[in-house]
Amino acid sequence: MTHVTDRLRPTIRMRLTLLYTGLFLCAGIVLLGLTYLLLKSSLPRQADPVDVNRVFASAPSEWSLTPPPDGRPPEATVQRFEGVLTQERENYQRETLNALLTQGGVALGLVAAAGLGFGWLLADRALRPVHTITETARRVARSHDLTERISYEGPRDDVKELADTFDTMLGRLARAFDGQRRFVANASHELRTPLAINRTLVDVAVRRPDATDDVKRLGESLLVVNGRHERLIDGLLTLAGSENAVADAAPLDLADVAGHVLEQAGPEARARGVTTDRRLGPAPTSGDPVLVERLVQNLVENAVRHNRDGGELSVATRGRDGWAELTVANTGPVVPGYEIETIFEPFRRLGNDRVRSDRGAGLGLSIVRATATAHGGTVTAVPRPGGGLTVTVRLPSRAPAGELAAPGTGDPARSG
Repeated sequence: MTHVTDRLRPTIRMRLTLLYTGLFLCAGIVLLGLTYLLLKSSLPRQADPVDVNRVFASAPSEWSLTPPPDGRPPEATVQRFEGVLTQERENYQRETLNALLTQGGVALGLVAAAGLGFGWLLADRALRPVHTITETARRVARSHDLTERISYEGPRDDVKELADTFDTMLGRLARAFDGQRRFVANASHELRTPLAINRTLVDVAVRRPDATDDVKRLGESLLVVNGRHERLIDGLLTLAGSENAVADAAPLDLADVAGHVLEQAGPEARARGVTTDRRLGPAPTSGDPVLVERLVQNLVENAVRHNRDGGELSVATRGRDGWAELTVANTGPVVPGYEIETIFEPFRRLGNDRVRSDRGAGLGLSIVRATATAHGGTVTAVPRPGGGLTVTVRLPSRAPAGELAAPGTGDPARSG
């Protein structure tokens, strides 16, 4: 009901048009009313008084065949004639005022119709700067080009102030994103370099000929911890990068990306006995190839690592309703419905599991959601009745809806 009410709500242009037309109508009604009152008060003064005796004297044959000796008409005839004149004057006044109301009402209707049309044009002209601001904001949102400005050159009014404020906001956002990108680049270098050095030193120490068994065991433990830290930092940097604007968007097909990721995850899936069911139909979209591959990789790796031995993994891609869809479903532990939003938060695992850190850093689904959002898409997860999850990613398609493959047209294939 609310959605229908919102759709029926008039736009600001329509509201301005109705406001202009209402003002025209009110002004016309007031003008017509004043004209009516002035004309009504002035009509009796416009008719000069009639000398009845003079009228009958100039035409005595009209009131009697034999005029009286004094030349004056009878009193009854005078009263009757005055009554006729009064009635005619009242009829004239009434007809004049009715004609004023009728013709004035028609004229007012024509003026209201013209006012409606001119109001629509004037509202469009008045809102043209706002449309320019809206279009610029839409282009910036689509292209993520924060260097574009409105640069409104109109008079110093409210619209000019709004445009300048929007330009100032874009400038601050551009500086903020540039600073964040520089921070991510510097953090990538400053954080990865010490870990790489530590890994090299530990590896050299473990491989020394005089290394004892205790040193080797300690080195192997340190390498595991170091590897986890590397994955954590890599996930954090990827999450920070995926939340930024997608600057290097390129055409790609989710089917190709999913097929490549499944080939890479094949050995790990076979080692755990996970059966893979792939239904890769055409799903053309556009985006950053590296981020989209990481999105699919995180979903597939989670589906394998959080699966049971001998479980099942299903990956499907298709294009539908202007969207490119990727669906990854797996068997595994039962996921409560109230835990769905929790697993998309950084460093959150199902059941607050922080011990099994070998499965990841708890950033996989956070990166998936951030990447999908940066590409203008969505991510939804639904628990499976027998355990496991079904995660669906929808990205805007780059092909018309009529050219997309119908659901289920992909060639299914099974691999063990």
